[in-house]
Amino acid sequence: MSKIALVTGANQGLGYAMVARLCQDLPPGSTVYLGARDPERGEAAVARLREQGLQPSLARLDVTDDASVQALAETVARRHGGIDIVLSNAAARIVKDLPQAAQVRTLIDTNNHGTYRMIRAFGPLLRDGGRFFVVASSFGSLTRLDPRLHHLFDPATRSLEDIERVMDEYVELVERGEAEAHHWPAWINIPSKVAQVASMKVFARQRQAEAAQRGLIIAALCPGLVDTDASRPWFDDMSSAQSPADAAKNVLWICTQPVESPQVYGELVRHRQIVPWV
Repeated sequence: MSKIALVTGANQGLGYAMVARLCQDLPPGSTVYLGARDPERGEAAVARLREQGLQPSLARLDVTDDASVQALAETVARRHGGIDIVLSNAAARIVKDLPQAAQVRTLIDTNNHGTYRMIRAFGPLLRDGGRFFVVASSFGSLTRLDPRLHHLFDPATRSLEDIERVMDEYVELVERGEAEAHHWPAWINIPSKVAQVASMKVFARQRQAEAAQRGLIIAALCPGLVDTDASRPWFDDMSSAQSPADAAKNVLWICTQPVESPQVYGELVRHRQIVPWV
């Protein structure tokens, strides 16, 4: 049976490789949307894949724009009646030569509020057997945060909107230079990833009963170290890094997990193993 899939942030790196893999692996007649904020880069990425004999479809999508996310969701609903696979992969790049305070607002709006926008718009469109994955990181574990902050991300008691507010407050602290005085880590990527995983866990909790009935899987994915333009500046030794194609193969394994594998539901998964939350 054909499938409908969407990968956000897919004009390069891991997202591009995941689109290629889905085009190869999904049944004939499937539609794989390559989500890209920049239409020219998106069109170029689609053209490169078509030169390889693959047939992705371009989806213009800016996860920092409510209207853009909602418009694409409405288009998918109108064309297909729902969606089978959502890979929320879009991420802002952190660079070394700018102060973190100058980057944190864009980072949180893309990685965290973007995740929230995707959950709100595409979560309701999941068809029976659907998969919704947030591409995060093993940094997204509460073990990376001061215990005094853990209650802010408790998936049993917090709502998606609660986590959104926490991250807005965090942005203000970083911009004022006060975050570390409030027990936050020095690197802004860690709170962002923790919040991404927490949002996925809240979403999974909210849909748990329905998921069991309809065969849905909701989870966060850590691809591990991948050799991309975004990761190279942060690691001195990339000898153990995966290519985007290899990482995509490993990550997309979860798309074929049977419903009878509840251990991955609501979890952060890295190299097919669950990363402990606490």
